[in-house]
Amino acid sequence: MLNANKARDDIQTILKKEEYQIYYKQSKGLIETWWEKAKEWIATQLEKLFPSVKSASSASSVILITVMVVILLLLTVTAFILIRNTRRNRLLRKQKPLQSLKDRNWTYMRHLEEAEKLEASEDLTGSTRHLFLAMLLFFHEKEWLEARIWKTNWDYFEELRKVSQHKADQFNDLAQFFENVTYGQHYVSPEEFQPFRTKIHNMLGERGMEQHQ
Repeated sequence: MLNANKARDDIQTILKKEEYQIYYKQSKGLIETWWEKAKEWIATQLEKLFPSVKSASSASSVILITVMVVILLLLTVTAFILIRNTRRNRLLRKQKPLQSLKDRNWTYMRHLEEAEKLEASEDLTGSTRHLFLAMLLFFHEKEWLEARIWKTNWDYFEELRKVSQHKADQFNDLAQFFENVTYGQHYVSPEEFQPFRTKIHNMLGERGMEQHQ
């Protein structure tokens, strides 16, 4: 207890020393100087834009705070998008959706049929996989990409970008869901599965809708 009291007294003594007080005032002065200069600059700009505004100086404080909040929000959103895209790209570069020659040799219609059977038996994970492979082989048939066992979803994404950035972005979103379910051991609920299924059938167009009916 005595040691704790002594440490507290020592800290208070240090804080009262002239050297610390000078440093504190200088630091505080720099911040206040920066803040005043920022407000003056904004007030000057306001006066130029709105000559009739008399309270430009006081308004500049509110505007400066608003600008700082907006900048912080933009930085937060940008960081979130970068982290999400980095994680997504890492997944796309890692896994190969076509695991065997049978996956590659089946037609996309055969994969759709298998997806329907697995969905009926409530195997939504397996159905998700075959729906995705159906889309992949459909794109191969359309010659938008070239399906190969050794290729990753990132390879397919890069090929699709040369055809259509919109299609590539759609593929990217579907590939993220596919990989989370297939390789990430993510349990897919019916509420998650149905939008994925609908998007795949929409990507396949009329042929996919025929299978859907």
